[in-house]
Amino acid sequence: MREAVAAHVRDGDTVVIEGFTHLICFAAGHEIIRQKRRDLTLCRLTPDLIYDQMIAAGCARKLVFSWAGNPGAGSLHAFRRAAEGKGPPLELEEYSHFGMVARLSAGAAHLPFWTMRNYMGTDLPRVNPMIRSVSCPYTGEVLSTVPALNPDVTIVHAQRADAQGNAQIWGLLGVQKEAAFASDRVIVVVEEIVDESAIRADPNRTVIPGLIVDAVVVEPWGAHPSYAQGYYDRDNEFYIGWEKISRDPAALARYLDEFVYGLADRAEYVEKCGDLERLRASERICAGVNYGF
Repeated sequence: MREAVAAHVRDGDTVVIEGFTHLICFAAGHEIIRQKRRDLTLCRLTPDLIYDQMIAAGCARKLVFSWAGNPGAGSLHAFRRAAEGKGPPLELEEYSHFGMVARLSAGAAHLPFWTMRNYMGTDLPRVNPMIRSVSCPYTGEVLSTVPALNPDVTIVHAQRADAQGNAQIWGLLGVQKEAAFASDRVIVVVEEIVDESAIRADPNRTVIPGLIVDAVVVEPWGAHPSYAQGYYDRDNEFYIGWEKISRDPAALARYLDEFVYGLADRAEYVEKCGDLERLRASERICAGVNYGF
């Protein structure tokens, strides 16, 4: 991870760490913090705890998003302090969920913008001048538009990949594929590397093709405290505990010192967290075939 972030994440970059509650690459976010990247534009549909940590660490100049919070537990208090002018300055650019999907889809398709109907009657166009409108050349209907989003680097956590970076994801999907195809550089982080034959035997799971991948990182437990379907469950206790930690800037700083800056890598993080095996997904057998999850 250290080498991948050093090579592909640069100060001032637009960075996407995708995952819709599932497969959120906390390991990559921690390494970005550890390497003290600055002036990043962080983009994601649902920035949660890892972006809260990156904001608190001073990595972010701007947040482009559609919803922000600690899922099921409360607010992101480092983000909230910044938004209220009580923390490091943070520029905000807000869209709807589908607005963010549309931006990444336009970027992936090499289109300049995407048309949509879901901003009519809302205040978002008033506060976000990037949301504009166009008249349909076929019907004359006025449609909202959002600009393409082409990140400098997208980081995707996946269950597995081969050495070429052909990455397979199953379970809850977000916009990992769109973000990867829209991006200039792509880092794939996986729970395990498997032989190419395993990827070829189950091609429908391949979401990110190796031909667009710049780096492959093997990082078991790299998505903790989020989850990796078939490998480990969501650490709900961590999300609940973050509510108290993030409310207190001193407690948040202590967390970063202890669990990010004070550790060399993810392996040390896993060891320090203690009994993560309690979250391990049990082996599943489907239709008499052991898929090894």
